[in-house]
Amino acid sequence: MSDKVVGILGARGGQLGRMLAASASLLNVNVVILDDGHHGPAKRIVAPTALHLSHVDGSFANPEKIRELANKVDILTIEIEHVNTATLQEVQSAFQHKELVVHPHPSTVEIIQDKYRQKVHLSSHGLPISDFVAVESSVESISDVAGKLGLPLMLKSRTLAYDGRGNFVLRELGQAQEAITFLNNRPLYAERWVPFKQEIAVMVVRAVDGQVQSYPVVETVHKDNICHLVFAPLRSRDPSLSQRARAIAETAVKSFSGAGVFGVEMFLMEDGKIFINEIAPRPHNSGHYTIEACETSQYENHLRAILSLPLGSTALKVPSAAMLNLIGYSSSMQEIQKTVDVALTIPGVSVHLYGKSECRKGRKMGHITIVADSDAQLRSRLRPLLESLPESTSEEVDRYAPIVATPGSGFSDPNPLVGIIMGSDSDLPVMLPAARVLDQFKIPYELTIVSAHRTPDRLVDYARSASTRGLRTIIAGAGGAAHLPGMVAAMTALPVIGVPVKGSTLDGVDSLHSIVQMPRGIPVATVAINNGMNAGLLAVRILSAGIPGLIEAMDQYMKAMEAEVLGKVEILKEVGWEKYQVKRT
Repeated sequence: MSDKVVGILGARGGQLGRMLAASASLLNVNVVILDDGHHGPAKRIVAPTALHLSHVDGSFANPEKIRELANKVDILTIEIEHVNTATLQEVQSAFQHKELVVHPHPSTVEIIQDKYRQKVHLSSHGLPISDFVAVESSVESISDVAGKLGLPLMLKSRTLAYDGRGNFVLRELGQAQEAITFLNNRPLYAERWVPFKQEIAVMVVRAVDGQVQSYPVVETVHKDNICHLVFAPLRSRDPSLSQRARAIAETAVKSFSGAGVFGVEMFLMEDGKIFINEIAPRPHNSGHYTIEACETSQYENHLRAILSLPLGSTALKVPSAAMLNLIGYSSSMQEIQKTVDVALTIPGVSVHLYGKSECRKGRKMGHITIVADSDAQLRSRLRPLLESLPESTSEEVDRYAPIVATPGSGFSDPNPLVGIIMGSDSDLPVMLPAARVLDQFKIPYELTIVSAHRTPDRLVDYARSASTRGLRTIIAGAGGAAHLPGMVAAMTALPVIGVPVKGSTLDGVDSLHSIVQMPRGIPVATVAINNGMNAGLLAVRILSAGIPGLIEAMDQYMKAMEAEVLGKVEILKEVGWEKYQVKRT
C-alpha cells in the first residue's frame, strides 16, 4: 500500500497506538513504535519484519528516543499531545535529507497542548468558545477573575491535563487555595461556566492538502470526568444541529497545520448554541465506535491522511451505534471480565481489550462497541452491559438504556422507528390496527395526536425533527380536511403513509382523494379507507429495505395468512356453506 514507514510516539498505555497499528497491518504499512517496555499494547500486535523496523524502548518525552525513532521512519505521528514539540520540530528539520514528516505539524501540537493557547487560536479564527482569561496561581488572581466571569468558575491547567485531571470547578471564593493545591501550582487559565445541555463531539480527518472530512456528530457521556458512553449518531429535535456542529468542527481543524484525525469536543446549549470545549490532535475516545460502525475507521483514515492516500468514507454503515468504555475499578480485571462475559452473549457487540500489563482504578482498559438496526435495539443491547458494571445505578441504566415498550402496552417506545399520528382522538380506532401490526413485528413506535390545523407549530416541529430523532417512517391518519399526510410529507424526507379515515358525511373518499392528488415532488403512499392495518404492514415492508430480518418476518406473516385461508377452505368443505360461520374482524 505504501513504502513509507510510520513511527508512533506511544503514551504509557498505548491503546490508540494499538488500534492505529492494527489498521496499519491491514494496509501492509510498516509501523515502528516508541513506548516504554517491550510488551506495550501496540508492540504486542505488530511484529517487526526487519531489524531496521524494530520498536524503540523508551519514553515519548525522551528527546534521544524520539531521535532514534526518527532515524527509522519516514513519517512521525502521535497518540498523545503531551509530547516535546521542540524535539519534534528539531527532527523534522534535521532529517530533511530523508524527507521526514511529522503529522500533525509540531506547531499544531504545540498550540493544542497548551489549552490557553488553543483557546486564543480558536478565538482568533472566530470559532465559538466561552469567555476565558489567563489567571495566576494565587488567591488574589483567582478572586479577581471570578469577579469578572462569575461563579461557578472553571479553572484549568494549561498543560499536561486530560480526562478532567487538570480541571477544578470553583463554586465559592473560599475554594481558591484548594484549587491551587489541586492543580499543583501549574500555569492556569479560567473559563466562564458553561451550563450545557449535552456534550457532543465530531471526529475530523484532515489530508495533507488541507481537505477535511467529518464523521457523524455523536453524544458523549462522561462519568468522573472520563468518557463513559458514546452514542452515534446524535439524536436531536433540531434538524440543523448536525450540519452546524460538523461545520464548526471542520472549520476548527482547517485552521491548523498538518494531517491526521482530530477529535473536536463541544458543548450543546439549551438554546441550540454550540461552544468548542477542546480539540485533540489525534484519534480520540469518542471515535472508537468508527471501527465497527463506519465505512472507514478513524484509525485507518488517520493513516490514509498522513500517508497522502485517498481519504475513506466517514459514513455510518449501521443505523445506530454506541461505545462503552471499560474503566478499571481496582488492581483486578475481574470486574471488567464480568462485563466482557456479558458482552460475548449479545449480538452486535464487539470487545476491544487493550492488553495493558496493569489494571488500576480509573485506567482505560478497553471498550465495547455496539451496533444495531435501530436505537431501540441498541439500547436493549446496551442495558445488560450497564447492569453488569459494579457501580451502575438503576437510574443510570434507565437513562441511557430504557426498557423497550411492551407490545400492546398502549405507550410509545422511547426510541421509535415509526411515528403514528392522527389529527384527532376520534381517529384512534382506525389507527390502532397499525399499532397492533407493529407490535406483532416488534417494531418500536410512537402514537400521538398532531393536528394540521389546530396545532400547526406542533406539526412543523414533528415533521422536521422526525428523521433526526430516529424515525424512519410516518403513518398519518387523514380525516376531516385530510391535510395531515401531505403537510408532513412536505416537511420531511421520510416516507409517509396516509390512512384515509371515514368521516361523517363523505365516507372517507374526500380523504382518499386528498392523499392521492398530492402535487409532483411530494409523494404520499395510501391504503384503503379506514385500513390502518395495511398501513402498518406497509411500514414494515418499507423498514425491511434497511432491516433484512423483517423480510423473513413478513414472509412468515404471509405464509400464516395463506394457512389461515386454506384452513377456511377445509372447514367450508367439511361443514358446507350453509353452516359455515363467517368471523367478523
